[in-house]
Amino acid sequence: MPVMTSWREQFPGLSGLSPTVSELLDKRAHSVHVNKNSVIFGPGKPAENLLLLVSGTVRVQQLSEAGREIVLYRVHAGESCVLTTACLLAFEDYSAEGIAETDVEAVLIPRDAFDEMMGSSKAFRAFVFEAYSKRITELFLVIEEIAFKRMDIRVAQKLIALSGTDSTLHLTHQQLAVELGTAREVISRQLKEFERRGWLTLSRGEINLRDAAAITRLAQSP
Repeated sequence: MPVMTSWREQFPGLSGLSPTVSELLDKRAHSVHVNKNSVIFGPGKPAENLLLLVSGTVRVQQLSEAGREIVLYRVHAGESCVLTTACLLAFEDYSAEGIAETDVEAVLIPRDAFDEMMGSSKAFRAFVFEAYSKRITELFLVIEEIAFKRMDIRVAQKLIALSGTDSTLHLTHQQLAVELGTAREVISRQLKEFERRGWLTLSRGEINLRDAAAITRLAQSP
């Protein structure tokens, strides 16, 4: 079923589409609702639609050969999924999985419509590649962090990023390890060191930040 055009307000890059391409988009795109914790795509599955997120959050993560998970990036409202874009362009299957962290509303553009608009619309190509290049840059930063940044700084940065205005994180050591692409034991050792310094307290499934200022100072270390 075609979608209403109001969702386009979250994707300004689509404003330059010609009337013909806009009509094709309205005709072929369709909206979907995905429940929290649902798997949207997974390794070995073909990409059949370009995903544009209208509301909610999708976590894209990968499983290593050793069985370790790592969060690659998150897709938020107003963004597209770069892995889906790459798979559509290269005609390859997914190599990671996308999971709905919240209830999600999205617009899906089927592959044949995607291919047609990529071939005929300069504005649509610009929209796709601008989002693609931005996310690729972010993925390189993830690789750089994993390869070169001290683990204590990475843990501090992730704690601050995930806490927002709340001093209590409902987060297990394993979940934090997945966020940072490392082993749970590594995270547990680092958190216990932070607890020894009086920066936080640990309880089952929770991390309570007692000295967010000290954690922030470490997170901002060069």
